[in-house]
Amino acid sequence: MTNIVGHEYQKLADLLARETGQQLLANRHWRVEMALKPIMRKHSIPDISVLVSILSGGGERELLRECIEAMINNETCFFRDQANFALLTGPVLDSIRAHRHTTKRLRIWSAACSTGQEPYSLAITFLENPEKWRGWNIQIYATDISTSALARARKGVFSQFEIQRGLPVMLMLKYFDQVDGDWAAKGEVRKMVTFAQHNQLDSARAFGQFDLILCRNMLMYLCDNKRREVLEKLSAALAPDGILMLGAAETVIGQTDKFEASREFRGFYQRTGAAIPGQHRIAV
Repeated sequence: MTNIVGHEYQKLADLLARETGQQLLANRHWRVEMALKPIMRKHSIPDISVLVSILSGGGERELLRECIEAMINNETCFFRDQANFALLTGPVLDSIRAHRHTTKRLRIWSAACSTGQEPYSLAITFLENPEKWRGWNIQIYATDISTSALARARKGVFSQFEIQRGLPVMLMLKYFDQVDGDWAAKGEVRKMVTFAQHNQLDSARAFGQFDLILCRNMLMYLCDNKRREVLEKLSAALAPDGILMLGAAETVIGQTDKFEASREFRGFYQRTGAAIPGQHRIAV
């Protein structure tokens, strides 16, 4: 396979941006080559220039889907960004719980969930606090654009390397079974999460509104206009008094007028102008 060259890389970048809004940075040439090599071998495509030519023709949708999924960054782990996740599973969920105590209904969306570690981390959090959430109707929806990542997420099977990234040993032994060297999530964990394919550039109206949305470490890969577009769709999917969680290195500041920094929880966001009882604005 010949090395990828500038114009070929740009065409691949344009395809990825058109389909997902994500950008390919110049320093990711090597990663793109490595990701596409198995697909080219599978389809007997001799080199990258031929692959780009086929994709540019627009007629090979399944091949395009495979390539797009291969170029997407699916980096994730359990309880990712532990300090922020602890704030989420402690004070943030406690606040939402207080606001929903009359209905005892909680809807959470894990957007761009990759292979499922994030929504399963949420499920484990609720299972670890049965008395607090007894009698509640808790719905965790998890979506991703990648059908292959979702297939893995639904199975809930993780390698030794994946399972030990962020997951304490006691929780691993409690909520996962070892199967042929891998670790499989137990039924009580898997049944708490509903997975579905979804492109963040598409409307999420069919999902209804959520009390909490997690969209972490995805916006950083989008170009500015697509970032604004996704944030607008997230705003429409969030309840008026709901909470948005982004990645630790992400912000809505300067990106959209649909969200503002949470008045109570540093690093979290709410819909602009949301009137949430009991909150006080803090410095950001």
